[in-house]
Amino acid sequence: QVQLVESGGGLVQAGGSLRLSCAASGRTFSSYFSSYAMAWFRQAPGKEREFVATVSWSGSSTYNADSVKDRFTISRDNAGNTMYLQMNNLKPEDAAVYYCAATFSGYSGSYYSFLEEDYDYWGQGTQVTVSS
Repeated sequence: QVQLVESGGGLVQAGGSLRLSCAASGRTFSSYFSSYAMAWFRQAPGKEREFVATVSWSGSSTYNADSVKDRFTISRDNAGNTMYLQMNNLKPEDAAVYYCAATFSGYSGSYYSFLEEDYDYWGQGTQVTVSS
């Protein structure tokens, strides 16, 4: 069974920081976690789910949405089967449910994707609330 579990969400004032975590479990998935490209998406009430950031299997290649560039940093710890999203200088418009996602990419190249339809596995989401 493949499972992604997000944590780290909460209530923060504008300008503050949070670090989200996404832990992978499931015998096959966790054993081959490093062969999966990963990403964060978010969905605010009444809006479509949108891309936030993505990271390649090795962690060497990353890509952020323009709306979070220079404020959010995506990273991963393959030994610990965990992906992170460090969010700094949070704004009220960052408030949303944040989801992590994974797609198999093998061990070659620097593949990542900002397309929701490319991802096969999703977590249940963690709420981020930003007060102004």
